[in-house]
Amino acid sequence: MQKATTYWSAGKFLLLLLGALIMIYPLLWMLSSSLKPNSIIFRELGLWPSKITFENFFKGWEGMSGISFTTFFKNSFIVVGLSILGNLISCSLAAYAFARLEFSLKKILFAIMFGSIMLPHHVVLIPQYILFNKLGWVNTYLPLVAPKFLATDAFFIFLMVQFIRGIPKELDEAARVDGCGQIKIFSKIVFPLMLPAIVTTAIFTFIWTWNDFFSQFIYISNPKLWTVTLALRGFLDSMGESMWGPMFAMSILSLIPIFAFFIIFQKMLIEGIATTGLK
Repeated sequence: MQKATTYWSAGKFLLLLLGALIMIYPLLWMLSSSLKPNSIIFRELGLWPSKITFENFFKGWEGMSGISFTTFFKNSFIVVGLSILGNLISCSLAAYAFARLEFSLKKILFAIMFGSIMLPHHVVLIPQYILFNKLGWVNTYLPLVAPKFLATDAFFIFLMVQFIRGIPKELDEAARVDGCGQIKIFSKIVFPLMLPAIVTTAIFTFIWTWNDFFSQFIYISNPKLWTVTLALRGFLDSMGESMWGPMFAMSILSLIPIFAFFIIFQKMLIEGIATTGLK
Protein backbone atom coordinates (compact mmCIF):
# COMPACT_ATOMS: atom_id res chain seq x y z
CA MET A 1 0.00 0.00 0.00
CA GLN A 2 2.81 2.37 0.90
CA LYS A 3 4.66 1.56 -2.34
CA ALA A 4 1.53 2.23 -4.38
CA THR A 5 1.14 5.61 -2.68
CA THR A 6 4.80 6.42 -3.37
CA TYR A 7 4.47 5.48 -7.05
CA TRP A 8 1.30 7.56 -7.34
CA SER A 9 2.99 10.58 -5.77
CA ALA A 10 6.02 10.16 -8.04
CA GLY A 11 3.74 9.87 -11.08
CA LYS A 12 1.90 13.07 -10.16
CA PHE A 13 5.20 14.87 -9.60
CA LEU A 14 6.53 13.80 -13.01
CA LEU A 15 3.27 14.80 -14.69
CA LEU A 16 3.36 18.23 -13.07
CA LEU A 17 7.04 18.60 -13.98
CA LEU A 18 6.27 17.76 -17.61
CA GLY A 19 3.44 20.28 -17.65
CA ALA A 20 5.71 22.93 -16.13
CA LEU A 21 8.38 22.30 -18.77
CA ILE A 22 5.80 22.59 -21.55
CA MET A 23 4.54 25.87 -20.12
CA ILE A 24 8.00 27.36 -19.58
CA TYR A 25 9.48 26.16 -22.90
CA PRO A 26 8.53 29.34 -24.87
CA LEU A 27 10.25 31.48 -22.24
CA LEU A 28 13.38 29.31 -22.34
CA TRP A 29 13.38 29.44 -26.14
CA MET A 30 13.10 33.24 -26.08
CA LEU A 31 15.97 33.46 -23.59
CA SER A 32 18.07 31.17 -25.78
CA SER A 33 17.22 33.19 -28.90
CA SER A 34 18.24 36.43 -27.21
CA LEU A 35 21.77 35.01 -26.84
CA LYS A 36 22.05 33.91 -30.48
CA PRO A 37 23.17 35.97 -33.47
CA ASN A 38 20.18 37.17 -35.47
CA SER A 39 21.16 35.03 -38.48
CA ILE A 40 20.87 31.66 -36.70
CA ILE A 41 17.85 32.19 -34.44
CA PHE A 42 15.44 30.26 -36.65
CA ARG A 43 18.02 27.84 -38.01
CA GLU A 44 18.85 26.34 -34.62
CA LEU A 45 15.89 24.77 -32.86
CA GLY A 46 17.77 23.65 -29.75
CA LEU A 47 17.67 25.60 -26.51
CA TRP A 48 21.45 25.70 -26.09
CA PRO A 49 22.94 28.17 -28.61
CA SER A 50 26.00 27.09 -30.57
CA LYS A 51 27.30 30.65 -30.36
CA ILE A 52 26.54 32.94 -27.41
CA THR A 53 26.55 36.70 -27.86
CA PHE A 54 25.28 39.60 -25.73
CA GLU A 55 25.19 41.97 -28.70
CA ASN A 56 21.41 41.72 -28.89
CA PHE A 57 21.05 43.26 -25.43
CA PHE A 58 23.30 46.22 -26.23
CA LYS A 59 21.74 46.76 -29.66
CA GLY A 60 18.23 46.40 -28.26
CA TRP A 61 18.85 48.85 -25.42
CA GLU A 62 19.92 51.46 -27.98
CA GLY A 63 16.31 51.34 -29.18
CA MET A 64 15.28 52.98 -32.42
CA SER A 65 15.06 56.45 -33.97
CA GLY A 66 17.59 57.69 -31.44
CA ILE A 67 15.37 56.76 -28.48
CA SER A 68 16.83 54.24 -26.04
CA PHE A 69 14.92 51.68 -24.01
CA THR A 70 15.61 53.78 -20.91
CA THR A 71 12.92 56.16 -22.17
CA PHE A 72 10.50 53.32 -22.93
CA PHE A 73 10.93 51.79 -19.48
CA LYS A 74 10.46 55.21 -17.89
CA ASN A 75 7.25 55.74 -19.86
CA SER A 76 5.93 52.33 -18.82
CA PHE A 77 6.66 53.01 -15.15
CA ILE A 78 4.87 56.37 -15.38
CA VAL A 79 1.74 54.80 -16.86
CA VAL A 80 1.84 51.85 -14.44
CA GLY A 81 2.48 54.03 -11.38
CA LEU A 82 -0.39 56.41 -12.14
CA SER A 83 -2.71 53.48 -12.95
CA ILE A 84 -1.95 51.80 -9.63
CA LEU A 85 -2.46 55.06 -7.73
CA GLY A 86 -5.74 55.72 -9.51
CA ASN A 87 -7.13 52.23 -8.91
CA LEU A 88 -6.16 52.19 -5.24
CA ILE A 89 -7.78 55.56 -4.52
CA SER A 90 -10.95 55.33 -6.62
CA CYS A 91 -11.73 51.62 -6.25
CA SER A 92 -11.21 51.63 -2.48
CA LEU A 93 -13.52 54.64 -2.07
CA ALA A 94 -16.20 53.07 -4.28
CA ALA A 95 -15.86 49.74 -2.46
CA TYR A 96 -16.23 51.45 0.93
CA ALA A 97 -19.37 53.20 -0.27
CA PHE A 98 -20.96 49.95 -1.47
CA ALA A 99 -19.91 47.99 1.61
CA ARG A 100 -20.59 50.48 4.42
CA LEU A 101 -22.81 53.37 3.29
CA GLU A 102 -26.55 53.40 2.68
CA PHE A 103 -27.87 55.41 -0.26
CA SER A 104 -30.61 55.30 -2.88
CA LEU A 105 -30.43 52.67 -5.63
CA LYS A 106 -27.42 51.08 -3.96
CA LYS A 107 -28.27 47.53 -5.00
CA ILE A 108 -29.10 48.54 -8.58
CA LEU A 109 -25.88 50.52 -8.96
CA PHE A 110 -23.88 47.64 -7.50
CA ALA A 111 -25.51 45.23 -9.98
CA ILE A 112 -24.70 47.58 -12.88
CA MET A 113 -21.11 47.89 -11.65
CA PHE A 114 -20.77 44.14 -11.29
CA GLY A 115 -22.37 43.56 -14.70
CA SER A 116 -19.80 45.85 -16.35
CA ILE A 117 -17.17 43.18 -15.65
CA MET A 118 -18.76 41.11 -18.43
CA LEU A 119 -18.73 44.03 -20.91
CA PRO A 120 -15.96 43.54 -23.52
CA HIS A 121 -13.53 46.43 -23.79
CA HIS A 122 -13.95 46.52 -27.57
CA VAL A 123 -17.63 47.48 -27.21
CA VAL A 124 -16.82 50.86 -25.68
CA LEU A 125 -13.58 51.43 -27.59
CA ILE A 126 -15.02 53.61 -30.38
CA PRO A 127 -17.14 55.88 -28.11
CA GLN A 128 -14.18 56.29 -25.77
CA TYR A 129 -11.84 57.15 -28.62
CA ILE A 130 -14.28 59.76 -29.97
CA LEU A 131 -14.62 61.28 -26.49
CA PHE A 132 -10.88 61.38 -25.80
CA ASN A 133 -10.20 62.73 -29.30
CA LYS A 134 -12.63 65.63 -28.76
CA LEU A 135 -10.93 66.34 -25.42
CA GLY A 136 -7.56 66.44 -27.18
CA TRP A 137 -6.21 63.55 -25.11
CA VAL A 138 -5.14 61.31 -28.00
CA ASN A 139 -1.37 60.79 -28.12
CA THR A 140 -1.09 61.45 -24.39
CA TYR A 141 -1.22 59.19 -21.33
CA LEU A 142 -4.55 60.62 -20.15
CA PRO A 143 -6.79 58.04 -21.93
CA LEU A 144 -4.79 55.29 -20.22
CA VAL A 145 -4.59 56.86 -16.77
CA ALA A 146 -7.62 59.12 -16.23
CA PRO A 147 -10.23 56.29 -16.24
CA LYS A 148 -8.32 54.61 -13.40
CA PHE A 149 -9.12 57.59 -11.15
CA LEU A 150 -12.84 57.13 -11.94
CA ALA A 151 -13.13 53.55 -10.60
CA THR A 152 -13.68 51.93 -14.00
CA ASP A 153 -12.15 48.56 -12.99
CA ALA A 154 -15.18 46.84 -11.50
CA PHE A 155 -13.23 43.69 -10.66
CA PHE A 156 -11.14 45.50 -8.05
CA ILE A 157 -14.21 47.23 -6.59
CA PHE A 158 -15.90 43.86 -6.14
CA LEU A 159 -12.76 42.36 -4.61
CA MET A 160 -12.45 45.21 -2.10
CA VAL A 161 -16.17 45.14 -1.28
CA GLN A 162 -15.91 41.48 -0.34
CA PHE A 163 -12.89 42.22 1.84
CA ILE A 164 -14.47 45.22 3.61
CA ARG A 165 -17.59 43.20 4.40
CA GLY A 166 -15.37 40.87 6.41
CA ILE A 167 -14.12 43.71 8.62
CA PRO A 168 -16.26 43.92 11.81
CA LYS A 169 -18.62 46.90 11.81
CA GLU A 170 -17.99 47.27 15.55
CA LEU A 171 -14.70 48.97 14.63
CA ASP A 172 -16.62 51.61 12.67
CA GLU A 173 -19.06 52.15 15.53
CA ALA A 174 -16.25 52.52 18.07
CA ALA A 175 -14.55 55.10 15.84
CA ARG A 176 -17.86 56.93 15.37
CA VAL A 177 -18.30 57.13 19.16
CA ASP A 178 -14.86 58.75 19.34
CA GLY A 179 -16.06 61.44 16.93
CA CYS A 180 -14.76 60.11 13.62
CA GLY A 181 -16.67 60.82 10.42
CA GLN A 182 -16.86 58.59 7.36
CA ILE A 183 -13.62 59.95 5.91
CA LYS A 184 -11.64 59.25 9.09
CA ILE A 185 -13.24 55.83 9.53
CA PHE A 186 -12.18 54.95 6.00
CA SER A 187 -8.67 56.41 6.17
CA LYS A 188 -7.81 55.43 9.77
CA ILE A 189 -9.68 52.15 10.28
CA VAL A 190 -10.82 50.43 7.08
CA PHE A 191 -8.08 51.32 4.59
CA PRO A 192 -5.15 50.09 6.76
CA LEU A 193 -6.97 46.78 7.35
CA MET A 194 -7.42 46.34 3.59
CA LEU A 195 -3.69 45.83 3.00
CA PRO A 196 -3.97 42.33 1.42
CA ALA A 197 -6.71 43.50 -0.97
CA ILE A 198 -4.75 46.67 -1.75
CA VAL A 199 -1.61 44.71 -2.59
CA THR A 200 -3.65 42.31 -4.75
CA THR A 201 -5.12 45.26 -6.65
CA ALA A 202 -1.68 46.84 -7.09
CA ILE A 203 -0.12 43.62 -8.42
CA PHE A 204 -2.88 42.89 -10.92
CA THR A 205 -2.96 46.52 -12.05
CA PHE A 206 0.82 46.44 -12.52
CA ILE A 207 0.74 43.24 -14.58
CA TRP A 208 -2.27 44.15 -16.71
CA THR A 209 -1.08 47.70 -17.41
CA TRP A 210 2.52 46.69 -18.08
CA ASN A 211 1.43 44.01 -20.56
CA ASP A 212 -1.30 46.10 -22.17
CA PHE A 213 -0.65 46.62 -25.86
CA PHE A 214 -4.01 47.25 -27.46
CA SER A 215 -5.03 50.40 -25.56
CA GLN A 216 -1.56 51.90 -25.74
CA PHE A 217 -1.38 51.15 -29.47
CA ILE A 218 -4.71 52.90 -30.05
CA TYR A 219 -3.94 56.11 -28.17
CA ILE A 220 -0.17 56.58 -28.47
CA SER A 221 1.62 57.10 -31.78
CA ASN A 222 4.51 59.40 -30.80
CA PRO A 223 7.65 57.21 -30.42
CA LYS A 224 8.86 59.41 -27.56
CA LEU A 225 5.77 58.36 -25.58
CA TRP A 226 5.98 54.67 -26.43
CA THR A 227 5.88 52.18 -23.59
CA VAL A 228 7.88 48.95 -23.55
CA THR A 229 5.14 46.92 -25.27
CA LEU A 230 4.92 49.40 -28.15
CA ALA A 231 8.70 49.64 -28.43
CA LEU A 232 9.01 45.86 -28.75
CA ARG A 233 6.69 45.97 -31.75
CA GLY A 234 9.01 48.56 -33.30
CA PHE A 235 11.66 45.88 -33.82
CA LEU A 236 9.39 44.14 -36.35
CA ASP A 237 9.46 45.67 -39.82
CA SER A 238 7.08 44.19 -42.39
CA MET A 239 8.84 46.02 -45.22
CA GLY A 240 12.44 45.42 -44.20
CA GLU A 241 14.61 43.33 -41.89
CA SER A 242 13.12 42.45 -38.52
CA MET A 243 15.47 42.63 -35.53
CA TRP A 244 14.47 39.38 -33.82
CA GLY A 245 17.48 39.10 -31.55
CA PRO A 246 17.20 42.56 -29.95
CA MET A 247 13.44 42.11 -29.65
CA PHE A 248 13.85 38.83 -27.75
CA ALA A 249 16.54 40.39 -25.56
CA MET A 250 14.35 43.36 -24.63
CA SER A 251 11.40 41.03 -24.11
CA ILE A 252 13.41 39.16 -21.49
CA LEU A 253 14.30 42.42 -19.75
CA SER A 254 10.67 43.56 -19.88
CA LEU A 255 9.67 40.50 -17.85
CA ILE A 256 12.03 41.30 -14.97
CA PRO A 257 9.84 44.04 -13.35
CA ILE A 258 6.79 41.74 -13.41
CA PHE A 259 8.67 38.82 -11.84
CA ALA A 260 10.28 41.09 -9.24
CA PHE A 261 7.00 42.77 -8.30
CA PHE A 262 5.23 39.42 -8.03
CA ILE A 263 7.97 37.75 -5.96
CA ILE A 264 8.22 40.66 -3.51
CA PHE A 265 4.47 40.77 -2.85
CA GLN A 266 3.64 37.12 -3.47
CA LYS A 267 2.69 36.38 0.13
CA MET A 268 0.32 39.32 0.36
CA LEU A 269 -1.20 38.49 -3.02
CA ILE A 270 -2.06 34.94 -1.94
CA GLU A 271 -3.38 36.21 1.39
CA GLY A 272 -5.53 38.82 -0.30
CA ILE A 273 -7.12 36.38 -2.74
CA ALA A 274 -7.60 33.66 -0.10
CA THR A 275 -9.12 35.91 2.57
CA THR A 276 -11.38 37.65 0.03
CA GLY A 277 -12.69 34.30 -1.14
CA LEU A 278 -13.32 33.07 2.41
CA LYS A 279 -15.13 36.21 3.45
